[in-house]
Amino acid sequence: MSDAREHDYQARIAIYPRSVKGRFRTLKWGILALAYAVYFLLPWMRWHRDYGAAQAVLFDIPGRRFYLFDLIVYPQDIFWLAGFLMIAAMLLFLVTGLAGRVFCGYFCFQTLWTDVYMLFERLVQGERPARIRLSKQPWGAEKILKLGTTHALWLLTAFATGLTFTLYWADAPTLFVEFFTGEAPFPAYATTVFLTVTTYVMAGLAREQVCTYMCPYARFQSVMFDRDTLIVSYDDKRGEGSAGRAKVAAGLKSRDERQARGVGDCIDCGYCVQVCPTGIDIRNGLQYQCIHCALCVDACDTIMDKMNWPRGLIRYTSENALEGKPTRLLKLKNIGYGVALAIMVVLLAWSILTQPQLDASVAQVRQPLFVQLSDGAIQNSYEIKINNKTQQTVALRIELHGLEGAELDTGRIDVVHLTPEHSTRVLARVRYHVSDPSVHQREIVFRVVPLDNEDLSVLELPSHFYSR
Repeated sequence: MSDAREHDYQARIAIYPRSVKGRFRTLKWGILALAYAVYFLLPWMRWHRDYGAAQAVLFDIPGRRFYLFDLIVYPQDIFWLAGFLMIAAMLLFLVTGLAGRVFCGYFCFQTLWTDVYMLFERLVQGERPARIRLSKQPWGAEKILKLGTTHALWLLTAFATGLTFTLYWADAPTLFVEFFTGEAPFPAYATTVFLTVTTYVMAGLAREQVCTYMCPYARFQSVMFDRDTLIVSYDDKRGEGSAGRAKVAAGLKSRDERQARGVGDCIDCGYCVQVCPTGIDIRNGLQYQCIHCALCVDACDTIMDKMNWPRGLIRYTSENALEGKPTRLLKLKNIGYGVALAIMVVLLAWSILTQPQLDASVAQVRQPLFVQLSDGAIQNSYEIKINNKTQQTVALRIELHGLEGAELDTGRIDVVHLTPEHSTRVLARVRYHVSDPSVHQREIVFRVVPLDNEDLSVLELPSHFYSR
């Protein structure tokens, strides 16, 4: 039984990707630089506000608000998050239907951080052959120094990643000083340590196993693929010919010689396999481990350029195109994704741009629903919540309409003064001498009237008055 279990699982086979130059590698470096600049610098970006935090992006949990430049998101705006997630999902479906897993290859956090970790590894340990030799040689001063330096850089990057994430949740300069003086709150240390460990493990130790075994996207991506989807593919007909691939040798150096003997353009150099971050051979066809980073395209193009042969043996193309059929990107599925995405973007933008600077809600106190006073009047109680989303203090008066002869009692609060980015609750009592006992429910309207700001609209809050 123990022997059977030993063969159920295979130990991880280390992958030592080789560096490559080309247009897709350059594009990946550009996206990586932009992503890192945004992530690491954004918490330090200052933003002028008349009231509130001076940080451009701040997730203020104690204050129950998120600052995103000029946009302030309150708890009641949580549906914006749902809209944003739906837009992200629809965009992912559309891009996947058109061009496969380009998100994984260029924009995924796992890919962005793993690329930097592998860069550090190459800078310290050398190119692929040197790293392979280092892993096989016995432990000594050189191996300890190089591996120790590599892991130290990984941990430093992981720590910077975790600390930067933490800085988004408080004033960055203040929290940064408090963190290193031991005055920061415990959640700041716990979050930083957690993200340091997970980043180090995922990007440094697990790497391609995250994409292969942990990420669900790799498992359901095939559902969104079709024969018109642009994917990184090996042109089997051109590469193999009728006699298969063959290395460059006497009589097989030019394309004419190779074609005369039925040999394809693939010289079996293995460069496409050596640069793959997940260790697959793209010549074996589409595999779920492929993240469509297109580094194998750069590798193959480099070899084709050296041979003075046409590029494109490995390229972004569709299954239909490889078979000589037309590729149709404008098909019903993709059009549907695009239309749904456009509608969601417009609705979310409209909701954000038309959000009221002042909002309010009313809830009736139902325990008890009403009481009868000593003078025979019926009293209902209501709780009115008012939110001030402006950057200035506002003065408000609460009025009652729709019930002639009723008395509105808000205690000693004649005018509500509400400071910026704050909310308040007002207990309002309505007393009414019922003239027609047969009517048990009457419609009423509370009006919240701004007194000193013409830019704010009057808010009308419909409710009901009950007498039985």
